[in-house]
Amino acid sequence: MSADFILRATSSLYGLLVGDALGSQFYVPANRPALAARTLPPAPWQWTDDTEMACSIYHLLAELGGIDQDALAGSFAARHDFDRGYGPATNRLLRLVREGGDWRALAAGLFDHSGSWGNGAAMRVAPLGAWFAGDPARAAAQARLSAEVTHTHPEGVAGAVAVAVAAAVAGAGLSPGRFVDQVLEHTPPGRVRDGIAAARRLLTVRDPALAAYELGNGRDVAAHDTVPFTIWAAAGNLGDFTEAFWTTAAAGGDVDTNCAIVCGILGEPPPAWVRLCEPPPSWANVPPYRPGNVRP
Repeated sequence: MSADFILRATSSLYGLLVGDALGSQFYVPANRPALAARTLPPAPWQWTDDTEMACSIYHLLAELGGIDQDALAGSFAARHDFDRGYGPATNRLLRLVREGGDWRALAAGLFDHSGSWGNGAAMRVAPLGAWFAGDPARAAAQARLSAEVTHTHPEGVAGAVAVAVAAAVAGAGLSPGRFVDQVLEHTPPGRVRDGIAAARRLLTVRDPALAAYELGNGRDVAAHDTVPFTIWAAAGNLGDFTEAFWTTAAAGGDVDTNCAIVCGILGEPPPAWVRLCEPPPSWANVPPYRPGNVRP
């Protein structure tokens, strides 16, 4: 296994963890002035289900080099911590898998057998995209496999594909427009892709509130209400993790998930911010964070 794969995915995972853990602090009313002032709230910052599920993906990639859906479903179920903020449908699905249920039937049966179009598959997938940096087509194919374990609706899958591709190309030195074009090239048709196309037209807009008004900010916890805005925020702040975080958080909505996605796409979080976060779970075997130029 090439060390480059591990380094890229590790950088992305720490970015996702920081975005998730710090972003989640702004649901606390006492911390909201810190968001407006762009100052850090009191630490330690605890991560949520976004990070817990991303760690299963990371751990599986480190072991197998790709997505085995049965193994991923088993890891999600075994590591599921109810208190990490999972949605009710996912809580039930993972409990039933843990009790011996068939994840394929359970995932396909959600929401009157339409499957979930939530943003959960997108929130956890950035380290997978970073693992396949420089190969967006493979990142897209593997992201689809990772999504289908819990999200079988085409929009839920498309959200994961878009984020994985974004993470796969984020370090390639592309302009914001070309970055979004790469994401569009691999995202299947539907509401997520249409939203990303709208984000492409809004790249000259610098106000996150205006962008979120047009694209959504995850308030509906849907892939099509979340992913277009996060692609816009990442595209406008490539190479600037700190600005990307504050821009994303300022839009409100599903703040921890939005920030987890954007910061996972970018990777390379400030070491001082990493130290203020709850560390990754020990079972994931994530090495200590060492910043550096790990993108191709």
